[in-house]
Amino acid sequence: MVGVMLLEPIASQEALLVEAAPEPVIDDRRRRWFELCLVLLITVGSSFLSSLYLLNAGRVENPARSSLRWINGLFHEVLCMLLLGYVLSRRGKRLRDLGLRWSFRDLFAGVGIWLAAVLSSFGGALLLHGVHRAIFGPGTPAGLTAQQMFGHPSYIAIPFFLFNPLFEETIVRAYLMSEVRALTGSWTLAAAVSIVVQTSYHLYYGWLGALTLSFQFVIFAIFYARTQKATPIVVAHGIVDVLALIRLW
Repeated sequence: MVGVMLLEPIASQEALLVEAAPEPVIDDRRRRWFELCLVLLITVGSSFLSSLYLLNAGRVENPARSSLRWINGLFHEVLCMLLLGYVLSRRGKRLRDLGLRWSFRDLFAGVGIWLAAVLSSFGGALLLHGVHRAIFGPGTPAGLTAQQMFGHPSYIAIPFFLFNPLFEETIVRAYLMSEVRALTGSWTLAAAVSIVVQTSYHLYYGWLGALTLSFQFVIFAIFYARTQKATPIVVAHGIVDVLALIRLW
């Protein structure tokens, strides 16, 4: 009898442990949402606020500024990538698990995605300008041009322009979409959130300019949702940034 009485509390404790098992799963979801929001806040939060300010101000005090601007920007992006690497390592993952795998096939795929993005942006620009003209009449929509925003970058800006595509597409495309998909089960929602976030910190181009860019982001998001490959998107974004840098010179 004593043995039976001793076993009963043990059995009841095991039952309680089984019933409490889902709680760590809930805690893990909350932690992942927190980490996702924290990574976005640190990586693109200041860019979003700056974009809103420039959208309202309509001008940049000194677009050229010093080389320190580009060094500081590159330093910030490198630190953000290290932060993302740490967050992933806590779950036993690496950047490779987000689809960053290098191959010649991905390079060629990146060129194709770039062409699709260019055509999408061109079509989007025609559509948006047509709607704008129909509603507001002829005129130039408000917003900064790339020349007004960045001036004439020095050669010290090259590392920033080369690293920026990796930074953006890893964080606001691969990581953001992967996490939203894992937490909600929807690639559609993941793509929509990614497009909205990336468009939000380009608002210095004006609403029309930012929305035109969003057509490019749509192509990137659809490709990632279908393939979970980030490298071709990084290549496509890199082509866009390098051509933009050449035009600014």
